[in-house]
Amino acid sequence: MSRSAHPAGPRHADVLPEGRSAASTAPAEDLNALDPKVWAHTVARGADGVVTVGGLPVTQLAEEYGTPAYVLDEADFRDRARAWRTAFGADADVFYAGKAFLSRAVVRWLDEEGLNLDVCSGGELATALAAGMSAERIAFHGNNKSPEEIERAVRAGVGRIVLDSFQEIVRVAHIAQSLGKRQRVQIRITVGVEAHTHEFIATAHEDQKFGIPLAGGQAAEAVRRALQLDGLEVIGIHSHIGSQIFDMSGFEVAAHRVVGLLKDVRDEHGVELPEIDLGGGLGIAYTSDDDPREPHEIAKALTEIVTRECEAARLATPRISVEPGRAIVGPTAFTLYEVGTVKPLDGLRTYVSVDGGMSDNIRTALYDAEYSVALVSRASDAEPMLVRVVGKHCESGDIVVKDAFLPGDLAPGDLIAVPATGAYCRSMASNYNHALRPPVVSVRDGEARVIVRRETEEDLLRLDVG
Repeated sequence: MSRSAHPAGPRHADVLPEGRSAASTAPAEDLNALDPKVWAHTVARGADGVVTVGGLPVTQLAEEYGTPAYVLDEADFRDRARAWRTAFGADADVFYAGKAFLSRAVVRWLDEEGLNLDVCSGGELATALAAGMSAERIAFHGNNKSPEEIERAVRAGVGRIVLDSFQEIVRVAHIAQSLGKRQRVQIRITVGVEAHTHEFIATAHEDQKFGIPLAGGQAAEAVRRALQLDGLEVIGIHSHIGSQIFDMSGFEVAAHRVVGLLKDVRDEHGVELPEIDLGGGLGIAYTSDDDPREPHEIAKALTEIVTRECEAARLATPRISVEPGRAIVGPTAFTLYEVGTVKPLDGLRTYVSVDGGMSDNIRTALYDAEYSVALVSRASDAEPMLVRVVGKHCESGDIVVKDAFLPGDLAPGDLIAVPATGAYCRSMASNYNHALRPPVVSVRDGEARVIVRRETEEDLLRLDVG
């Protein structure tokens, strides 16, 4: 790889857009250090300065698998899955949210670690079944499931379908009855909680597409109708208040309102529903400023909240379910890029262009998400420069990392990595500009293997039948 220096440009005296001098915000810590909050557990910088994961240097991975590539630490994934399973114990259920990232390898890991799986499309269900996950351990979500998807789920015998509308109550009941089955269901409600997160990923306020509002008695009416249908077995209530949440207060309000509905159901129908699903949405560290909670803290807090609310309502405490996705897979992977150009803009910042971009990580453009970044193919003692890491697409919003510091001697050919990209990056990847979606490379104990291969031009042209 080339190590030639790029033309002299702004370094630590760059100016941020707000007019603040970057000298006052430049990191005091060594840029060669890797914050364990944002990197997978086995990631480390070797004595030669090259970063390793699972014992393998990133330079070797880049040589063998190319860039960009998602590099996933399998041991870290398993550790995090196990931590969630252990934290909630045998009296609760942990459903991995497949939308974060799903592949057949991931399904097998989940199966081996004792987690259940939440899917929200026919494709996710097909992946789960193809990998051998027992249908009984699958929950099927979605705000607009097609009749074909519902029929496949019922035929397969999924453990639960989460009903999202009045139409779906009737639709699932009709399909189940026509197949001679009684389908276990939960009813998803919106509890009117405003989660402290981006508006596009807040899901429990009334003005959005998911669930049946608690307000105005609609959720109570949904339960009333579902209980009357022979094709359904109503097992509980589902609530999900959003994503990338650090504040537990929203879950406390949600639990209070969900338990209130359970009490109303008991008082009206004489039935105590046995389950409550509080969804997922717990945040992870994308930067050193983020401070996520550990699974055992979350489990303790949620269990205490539900138990307290049920005692006050004189209800038996229902079985709790949670749905971590990002919290398990997010920190386990990083995206490995090669630097293509380094463009200093005097008085502003330096633009670092890599061989990927918004096609492999749309979250920065879509959610204004923040990420960290590090030089990983070598160490450097150069002074820090303020950079914006951008992609190669024909779009000014093609930004991977908005503002970060990298060594001032960064050059074309260097490898940089963006941590905490295990969730939603490959899942939401696109072929914008006919880009080829990167592979997912799993690393464990000094061995690497491709679990999702890189797309090829043949893959693109195979679908183009014109």
